Amino acid sequence: MVGHLFGYEAALAIDALARPLREAREVVEHAVERGGDANKLLEKIRTELGAPATRFTDALATGNYDGNLEASTAVRIVTMLRDTLASDPVQAYQRSSGKIASPELLLDDLTSALTRGVDELTRPVDAIKHQAKTVTVGISRSDEGLFDRKLVKSLLEAGVARERLSYRVLKIVADLDAAVSAVTGFTRYQIEGDIAGGSATIAIVDRGGMSKNLTSRVDRNSQLVGTKRRVASDQEVLVARGRSDNRTVIMVPETKGGQTTGITLLHVMFHDRLPATAMRAVLQGYDRRYDRLVDWVTETEGSFREDRLAEVSVADLLILPISDMADHWRPTK
Repeated sequence: MVGHLFGYEAALAIDALARPLREAREVVEHAVERGGDANKLLEKIRTELGAPATRFTDALATGNYDGNLEASTAVRIVTMLRDTLASDPVQAYQRSSGKIASPELLLDDLTSALTRGVDELTRPVDAIKHQAKTVTVGISRSDEGLFDRKLVKSLLEAGVARERLSYRVLKIVADLDAAVSAVTGFTRYQIEGDIAGGSATIAIVDRGGMSKNLTSRVDRNSQLVGTKRRVASDQEVLVARGRSDNRTVIMVPETKGGQTTGITLLHVMFHDRLPATAMRAVLQGYDRRYDRLVDWVTETEGSFREDRLAEVSVADLLILPISDMADHWRPTK
C-alpha cells in the first residue's frame, strides 16, 4: 500500500511538470476559440505565451525534466516556443523548419509539440491522451485573398514556384498590389554560391514583356553585387528605381531551405497618387515605412497629418529615404 501511494505521488509530481506546457497550450487554444485573423491571433498569443514558456525553459535548464521528458520532445518544444516568440515568428519558423510557413502551420506545430510533451508527462498518472486541436479551425486563413492580388498573380505567371516564396514575402507583395497600376515585364535570376562570403554569382534564366528589350549588367558580369546582393542576403522585398533609366521595379527573393536561390524582378508602374487610407495600408505592409515616417515627422513637427499621404507620389513614398519624405510634412513658409 505504501509503495502504491509513493508511486502515485511520484506520478503526480511528474504530472505537475506538465503545467507550464498545459498553460502554453491553453493560451493557443483559447485564442483560437475566439477566432479571427491569423496574423492578429499570432500577435496576441505571443504576448501571453512568454510566462509559461519561461517557466518551462527555466525548469528544463535546472534538470527538472531529466528522465521524464524525451530529449527530442524537449528540443522540439523549445524550438517551437523560440520561433513563436521571435520578432517575426513565421519567418523564424520557416528558417528553422525548412517548411513553407504560415501562421496556421506554425500554431498547428506548436500545439502538436506542446501536446506531445503533456502526453509524456501525464502518462504515468493518466493514460488518456489529450488530442491536439487543429488550430486552423475558426481562424481566417492568413493567405486568404493573397493569391487573388494581380501583383501576386504576375509573380506566379512569371514562373516563380509558390514554394520558393516565404509567407512574409508573399504578404509584402500582396500589400504592395494596391500601389501598382501595371506590371510591364519581368526578369528572373538564378543565384548560386556563397552570398555571405561574397562569391555568389547571378544569371538571367527568363525574361518577359519589356525586359526582353533591355540590356543587363548581369550579361557582362555574373558577380552578385549591389541591390540584388542586398535582396539575396536580407531575403526581403525591395522597391527601387533605376539610376540611369528611372524605371521602377520590385525585387522579390526566392528561397529554398533558408537559402536564396533566385530573384524575380518585376518592372512596374505605380499609381501617381492613392487615397490616404489606401496609401497607409501599403506603407504599413512594406518595410514598416508608415511607422518610420510617422516617427520621423512627429520627432520634429509633434504630430502627423495622415491626409497628406494622398498628396505625395506613391513611388516616392515607397522608394525615397524617409528623411526626404518627411520634408513634405514641414510647414510651408
